[in-house]
Amino acid sequence: MAPDVTRVWVIHPEIKSDPNRREANLALAEAVSLAHALHELEVVGSDVVRLQRPQAGLLFGKGKIEELAKRFHDEEIELVLIDGPVTPVQQRNLEKALKVKLLDRTSLILEIFSDRAATREGVLQVEMAALSYQRTRLVRAWTHLERQRGGLGFVGGPGETQIEADRRAIDTQLVRLKRQLEKVVKTRSLHRAARAKVPYPIVALVGYTNAGKSTLFNRLTGAEVLAKDMLFATLDPTMRKVELETGPEVIMSDTVGFISDLPTELVASFRATLEEVLAADIIVHVRDISHPETEAQAEDVATILSDLGVGNDRVQIELWNKLDVLSDDAADAARARAAREENVFAISALTGEGLTPVLEHVAETLQATVSFETFVLPYTDGRKRAWLYDQDVVQDETQDENGFTLSVRWTAIQKARYDGL
Repeated sequence: MAPDVTRVWVIHPEIKSDPNRREANLALAEAVSLAHALHELEVVGSDVVRLQRPQAGLLFGKGKIEELAKRFHDEEIELVLIDGPVTPVQQRNLEKALKVKLLDRTSLILEIFSDRAATREGVLQVEMAALSYQRTRLVRAWTHLERQRGGLGFVGGPGETQIEADRRAIDTQLVRLKRQLEKVVKTRSLHRAARAKVPYPIVALVGYTNAGKSTLFNRLTGAEVLAKDMLFATLDPTMRKVELETGPEVIMSDTVGFISDLPTELVASFRATLEEVLAADIIVHVRDISHPETEAQAEDVATILSDLGVGNDRVQIELWNKLDVLSDDAADAARARAAREENVFAISALTGEGLTPVLEHVAETLQATVSFETFVLPYTDGRKRAWLYDQDVVQDETQDENGFTLSVRWTAIQKARYDGL
């Protein structure tokens, strides 16, 4: 084992009184996958701990604490990951009782995002989310530890000292980061405005993390976005132009994968990044149809889209991905079910199966609601005239003393973009 690897134990608390609890073993498997997403963590073991109700001070009962403490001592565990929320008091008390460092689900996801952020905007958003979260949790007691790695310091970093001084420092840092992020967001808005002047329709890929969005994005665009069997392999959004064989050119956007119980700090901080979803003409929801929790994952994605402000009026297409993982019978059943649903397609992003009908449907959707219109454009609006010709919507043109009289054939999307010029 490498000397800089931390030995980890993962615990999923199954609280029987929680009406929204998910299947415990699958939830634990996802938590272990989250831990594997950080290379410096070695998952030594994992457990589902069933609780009637969480204890206010220690989360677990006294007997379970003693059992866990002995096991962690015997296994030389350095870090425990709790797949769920842990209050600052519970975190402090558990670390004292178990004599290990402890992270909850939110801390782990923030640490992964810190590890993955590549763009300036992504780094700023993660830092803001982490500081907002840390501000209420200045209770840790491992002041003897030194920083072992980059990132946010959840997995390895110096302990906090004077809480109030730290809190003031965090507030100052948040103000500074917010100003920097506002500049980055302004630049992003300018880029979006520039695209609107030569506007291609935007098709945004969304879905649960590890659903296959980046694999699909690479196949459709020829890009080389990181595509691995790993949670949050892609963090920062990537955009490429794609020319549809039977339709217009479009901008394809690959976004960060969603996950259940996504930290609220991240939903707020990544709103600017996910504005590409809000600006999309078509949202393509990629689902891992082979996953046993695919329905629950789809519900999580729908909830986050709703939280972001995506309404039911937005065109959404659902892709049931990973047919190649299913057995022949299960794949045939998925194809038959998808065929009966509207705006649903069964595909394999890895092999390319089923993608042609998807692209044809996207083209048809973008070209739907085509209408004819005639209007007069003043000679001073040469830029708008050039845009109309770039879009190949002009059917006829005459000129008189008032300007250009144009007859156009365009879609509702093109008309809306023209009005926004």
